[in-house]
Amino acid sequence: MIESLDGAVIPTDFDMPVEPLRRAAHYTGELGSIAEARAFAALFLEQLRSEWCAPIDARADGDLLLVVSELVTNADRHSHGPYILELEGTDASVTVTVYDSSAALPRRYPPDPGRVGMHGLEIVHVLAAAVTVERVPVGKCVRAVMELPKQS
Repeated sequence: MIESLDGAVIPTDFDMPVEPLRRAAHYTGELGSIAEARAFAALFLEQLRSEWCAPIDARADGDLLLVVSELVTNADRHSHGPYILELEGTDASVTVTVYDSSAALPRRYPPDPGRVGMHGLEIVHVLAAAVTVERVPVGKCVRAVMELPKQS
């Protein structure tokens, strides 16, 4: 229900979706897949803002796109096959899940500013509230839960 007060539209609690917004995309690993995954995540955030009326701070965009980039890049490089990106979100958080066909679990290296490369999972752990990795029948699943800062 939407109430109007002197011409202003005020959403009430009844307008809020009950289920989280969920979207999934399948990627083959062809050239451009990582950019497509980032665009998919950017559109997802816009849908959260419009469909959930989520007051998400703009810095969440960069953080979410970086996490998606890192997880999809790892799947692209290490699985040598197709992978799936799933996004699930509300006005408070977004869960990024990537499934790929490699059973090898990712390794998180200790921080080392002198090391070139292999910082992806380290970055994800810094930005996400929680990161889990599990084997699934067709490979593995890497999941990162991102808390969404509210606009000030």
